[in-house]
Amino acid sequence: MKAQEAVRALAALAHDSRLAAYRLLVQAGDEGLAVGEIGARLNLPGATLTSHLNVLRNAGLVRDVREGRSIRCRADYPRMNALLAFLTENCCGAAAASCAPTCAPTRRKRP
Repeated sequence: MKAQEAVRALAALAHDSRLAAYRLLVQAGDEGLAVGEIGARLNLPGATLTSHLNVLRNAGLVRDVREGRSIRCRADYPRMNALLAFLTENCCGAAAASCAPTCAPTRRKRP
């Protein structure tokens, strides 16, 4: 990841509602969440949520797919991991592998 991409991603996450939405999507795993569900969980009006999700999309952190009449959003895990790698590439000096976090999406079973 280039520095400018990291700045764009970090700027997108530098808002409490966007960070909360992104964390929900990361926790949701590969299934992601419908936009309406995100809005309900965060108690955000539709237009406000759409604006926040567009910022996350433009930063490459969120991707979505239309499912009938709804849109399901998912965290882009490779992009998230690239950001984490960028932030920690010089971590621990020569032993960077020992402290650099990685994340793989998990599949959650629906209740």
